[in-house]
Amino acid sequence: MNFAVITFPGSNCDMDLYHAIKEGINQEVNLVSYKEKSLEGYDGILIPGGFSYGDYLRSGAIASHAPIIDEVIRLANQGKPVLGICNGFQILTEIGLLPGTLTNNRQNRFICEQVGLTVENNKTLFTSKYDFKEKITIPIAHGEGRYYCDSETLHGLNENNQIVFRYDSDVNGSVDRIAGITNKQKNVLGMMPHPERAIENILGSADGLNLFKSMLETQKSEVQ
Repeated sequence: MNFAVITFPGSNCDMDLYHAIKEGINQEVNLVSYKEKSLEGYDGILIPGGFSYGDYLRSGAIASHAPIIDEVIRLANQGKPVLGICNGFQILTEIGLLPGTLTNNRQNRFICEQVGLTVENNKTLFTSKYDFKEKITIPIAHGEGRYYCDSETLHGLNENNQIVFRYDSDVNGSVDRIAGITNKQKNVLGMMPHPERAIENILGSADGLNLFKSMLETQKSEVQ
């Protein structure tokens, strides 16, 4: 499986994602500039965390107009796996691939800590290696990670099983303690916690590794 990690000015988790793919699941991965207009040949698209364009205007707003974005949208609509982590989640909501928005944490400050999550849906290409309702520990690092959507959107997320991860406690004020969601087709995942920072026990947790293993397992089963 060949992965692309999209990099923007201000990305600071791109090498973490690169390492998670290269060392964590031993797959091919390349850093691809936001200036590019093609993602031909890639089986999975990864949008890392960080502060694209310094988070000016609002997180992900400027990145949503980068040259590479049209290609990300095209491949997502074709069913290719697209994962956005932290700022990547913010970008996915800005470009309309995921509903809702991310806004300032309830505490109105940056939060960086390990948090408990519950796997709410293990029947996606990102979560097949987890158990349903499994408790995992993944770090967060965000100032604008509070997920918000209106009641109608929330109803739809629940009805369609699009809520993949929930915080075990009210970490940042997110609606329904949402930590990660998919699109209706389940091939696009956005999440605020950082699984790429939880692939080795020396980091405090290896619970993020199964997310990447799930993507690989799904690809192998489709090839077979």
